[in-house]
Amino acid sequence: MTDFTNLLELAVHLGAGDAALISAADITVKDELAKMCFEPRCEGYGNSLSCPPLVRGPEAFRKFQPEYEKALVFKLEVPMDVAMTLERNEVLALIHEISARIETSARKHGLQRAKAFAGGSCKALFCADYPECRVLDEKKPCRNPHIARESMSGYGIDVTKLMTTAGWEQQRWDKNNKENATVTFTGMVLLD
Repeated sequence: MTDFTNLLELAVHLGAGDAALISAADITVKDELAKMCFEPRCEGYGNSLSCPPLVRGPEAFRKFQPEYEKALVFKLEVPMDVAMTLERNEVLALIHEISARIETSARKHGLQRAKAFAGGSCKALFCADYPECRVLDEKKPCRNPHIARESMSGYGIDVTKLMTTAGWEQQRWDKNNKENATVTFTGMVLLD
């Protein structure tokens, strides 16, 4: 049996507020959550390999989910005023980076099929200065394959249930007291 402690510690070392190991079978996937990517249409839809319709969706996730034993999930909590501005892109980029680095480390330690997921369109986060996605429009290699990961939303992963499964309390905020409100962003790596 693999000792996942070093991967959990790596997540926190890289900036996660917390990390937990859950059973991959406990990940809930909902078709209606993936549909939110295109109705109403997200700005990332169709703009990169990390987002729908190029992410294969809930049905594909359900097919490969049984092949994995565990999932490492991690979170970052940020103030509401950051989450509701373009500053959130820095947080989402960090989610991609942490996911990618955990995936790479897991593979180096024998978990060859480790698969990382993040949030936010890689096009918006890493290639916003370019008019088009290099892979989609030019049929050339990705500019950021070491960091860009597929969207959890595109697969319909229920992040609220994921957080509950990880043992994390849901942040509740009073609309009259936004000063102390936070938003939780998550990432995930499937481990075989």
